[in-house]
This record gives sequence, structure tokens and C-alpha cells, in this order.
Amino acid sequence: MNIYVGNLPFDVKEDDLRKVFENYGSVESVNIIKDRFSGRSRGFAFVEMPVENEAKAAIDAIDGSQFSGREIKVNVAKPRSESRQKRY
Repeated sequence: MNIYVGNLPFDVKEDDLRKVFENYGSVESVNIIKDRFSGRSRGFAFVEMPVENEAKAAIDAIDGSQFSGREIKVNVAKPRSESRQKRY
């Protein structure tokens, strides 16, 4: 399951986010979205958890919690619409 994590501190590292989600199960990948020009975090990420019930437990537990002083939003990621997909 692909999970959206929003309102992240701009200095968060992928390993830090992985550790939080690993408390609920296996984590396949963590992808912090960065500005393509500055390379700075845009304040959100996607976490991929392969086991659905573990992912749901993580969402329920982490959504609205404090992470480095910020209340983070966690929910199931919505698929990208055709108009929002990367254009080449």
C-alpha cells in the first residue's frame, strides 16, 4: 500500500521516517518529495508498505501525531490522475 505523509519538517530524513513506520510492519520504500530545482524537501513523502493490514495500522496510529514538532497527516495515497502525471 502506498501511503501519503504530509506536513513533514523540511529537514526530515528518509531513515527517520522509515523507523517510525517500521514500528507497524515492513517498509518497502520511503520517498521524500524534493523540489527539482533546489533539492529541498517539499514537506511530504510517500511510504510503501507491502502488507495492507500493517499499513492500515500505521496510518491509524501515526495520523495526527507529532513528528519533530509538527502534526503530520497520514493517509492512503491517491493514484495520480492522468493530468498530474509527470510529463516528458
